Amino acid sequence: MAPAKALSKITTNITTRSKTQCENTNPNKVVDKHVRGKRKADCSPSKDKAVKRSALINLTNNYKKIIETRVTKPSKPITVQAKILPTVKTVQKPKQNENLAPPPAPVVNKIVTRATVKNIVHCATHTAVKPKEANKENTALVAVTTKKRLSNEFEKSDGSLYSTALEESAKRPTTRALKLRASSSSAIDDGAKSISNLSFVALQLQTKLNLGNHEVPEGVIDYDKENWDDIYQVSHYAMDIFNYYKEKEKEFPVGDYIDKQICLSKWMRSLLVDWMVEIQESFELNHETLYLGVKLVDMYLDRVTVSKETLQLVGAAAMFVASKFDERIPPMIDDFLYICDGAYTSREMIKMEANLLKVVGFNLGIPISYRFLRRYARCSKITMNVLTLARYILEFSLMEYETVTIRDSLLASASLYLSLRMKEISGWTPTLQFYTGYELNDLRNTVLLLNRAISKPPKSQLMTVRNKYSHKIFFEVAKTPLLSDANLF
Repeated sequence: MAPAKALSKITTNITTRSKTQCENTNPNKVVDKHVRGKRKADCSPSKDKAVKRSALINLTNNYKKIIETRVTKPSKPITVQAKILPTVKTVQKPKQNENLAPPPAPVVNKIVTRATVKNIVHCATHTAVKPKEANKENTALVAVTTKKRLSNEFEKSDGSLYSTALEESAKRPTTRALKLRASSSSAIDDGAKSISNLSFVALQLQTKLNLGNHEVPEGVIDYDKENWDDIYQVSHYAMDIFNYYKEKEKEFPVGDYIDKQICLSKWMRSLLVDWMVEIQESFELNHETLYLGVKLVDMYLDRVTVSKETLQLVGAAAMFVASKFDERIPPMIDDFLYICDGAYTSREMIKMEANLLKVVGFNLGIPISYRFLRRYARCSKITMNVLTLARYILEFSLMEYETVTIRDSLLASASLYLSLRMKEISGWTPTLQFYTGYELNDLRNTVLLLNRAISKPPKSQLMTVRNKYSHKIFFEVAKTPLLSDANLF
C-alpha cells in the first residue's frame, strides 16, 4: 500500500465533480482552465479500428463509420486564397479618334428592329475612322446585336437583311440541288446494295440456324404455340434463341487442361468449385452467376498456367465478373476480399479481373447448362420436384473435372433424363428429343458419368451442394434413392 503522503499528493491532482462545483460557486477564486479530461478505461476498445464482420452482413455500413471518424478528426487549417472570377461584360475598344460617334443605344431584350440596324450603319459610315476599322466595327456591332430576333418584328421588303428558306432556295436553285440529288441517288444505290448484302447474310444465318422453323412433328407438345400470347415466354423467338445457343457453344471450347497445370490437381479444382457454391449461397446470387463463374475459371485455366496460391483469386475474380454480368445489384469488391480472408488486396483483385476478361476476349455471353435445363424442363412440362433434382445433379457435376469437356446442352439433357429415371416418371420422350436435339444414344455416356458422380460416398470437404439440396426449400432432393447403371436404360 502507498504511503499517506503519496496518496495525498495523488488526490490533490484528481478533479472530482464536487470539487469543480465548489470552484465554480466561488467567484473570487481563479479556476484553472487546464483541467484533466475524462480518463479512458484501459480495457475499452479503440473506436478507430474497424470491427470485422461476417460475409453475410452489409459491409458498407462499417465503411461509412470509418469515413465519418476520419472526417471528424481535426486537420490542419488550410488557407485558401479567394479568387474573384471576372464577370462577363461587353468590352468596348478605346477611342482612337475624338470625332468617333457615340455608340448606339442599348437594345432592350436583345430585340433588333430595322431602325436600330439603320442607326448602326448610319453611325458607322459617318465616322472619321479609317475604312478598314469601320468595317471591323460594323461587323462586330451587327454580330453582337443580331444574336436573337423575333420573326414578327420584320416585314417583307426588298431592303430586308433577312430572307426565308423558300426565298433563298428560289434565288439560288441549281448547283447545290443537283449535288444533293446526285448524292441522294448514290446513297439510295449504296443502301440497296447494303440491304441486299444483309438479306443474303440473313438468309445464310437462317438456313444455318434453322431460324423460324416452328413446325412441330406429331406426338410432340408444341410448348411455344400454347404460350404464344405470353410475353414472358418469348415464344416467338425461343426456338431460334436456343438454336443459336447450341451453335454458339462451339466458340467456347474447354480442353483437358489438368496436365498443363503443374501446381494444380482435380481435387483442388473440386474444392474451389465447392467454395464458389458457398459464395453463391451466402450472397444469395443467381444460379446463372455460379455456372458462368465456373465456366470462366475453366476457360482461364485452359489458357493460363496458375499457381496454387493464385487459384482462389481466380475463382473470386470469376464470381466477381459473373455477378456484374448477371446480377442486378452485384456484391462489392470488398465483399469478395472479405470472403478470401484478406489473402489478396484490392489491387490484385482488379488486376486479375482485367486479366480474366482479356483471356476470354471480353465475351461473357457464354451458353451455360442451367439455361438449357430450364428450357427443356418447361417444354416437357415436368414438375418442380423433378426439375430441382435435375438442378442438383447438374450443380453437383460442376465439381467433376470429367464434365469440363462436355457441351452444356448435353449436360443439361443428361441431368434431366437422370432425374426422370430416378423419380420413375418417364424416359426420353419425343418432346425432349425434339427440343434438345439429342437422342437417347447421345446421352448414354454422360448419364453414366453423372450417376457415378452422385453415387460416390460423400466427403466432408465437399458437402456444400449436398447440404444445400437436402433442405426443405429444395424438396430434399439430395436424399432421393440412387439407381444402378443397369436400371438407367
